[in-house]
Amino acid sequence: MLMPSIFRENLLDDFWGYPYRMRGYDSSANEMMKTDVKETDQGYEMTMNLPGVKKEDVKAELKEGYLTISATSNSENDEKDKDGKYIRRERYYGSCSRSFYVGEEVTQEDIKAKFEDGILKLSIPKKETKPVVEDNHYIPIEG
Repeated sequence: MLMPSIFRENLLDDFWGYPYRMRGYDSSANEMMKTDVKETDQGYEMTMNLPGVKKEDVKAELKEGYLTISATSNSENDEKDKDGKYIRRERYYGSCSRSFYVGEEVTQEDIKAKFEDGILKLSIPKKETKPVVEDNHYIPIEG
């Protein structure tokens, strides 16, 4: 039995995967914010996939030792018939973020970032954690 094109290949696709498993969004939704972290002698190299995201829609923030990467994405798909009337209009707006603990010794100036072809590359140096010196204040006891 043939189903109208508003249904996907399986009627239950509308319930299980919407909107991320829609045709045309499959590959980018599955790849969004996948991150590889590589340790080197000098620090860490992070590579994060951000398909379909523009550089101006990517933000990196360092706060209290946590590096948070956030991205927003939007797309519009307008289809018109020959008279210019809309047959279908679809819009997708979304945002996502991930946080990584990099240590409180790392500063904003230490982190280098580059965004190219939907891939964000970050270089984070290793910083030695300073051992906490316990400063004991003893109360003299008379007696």
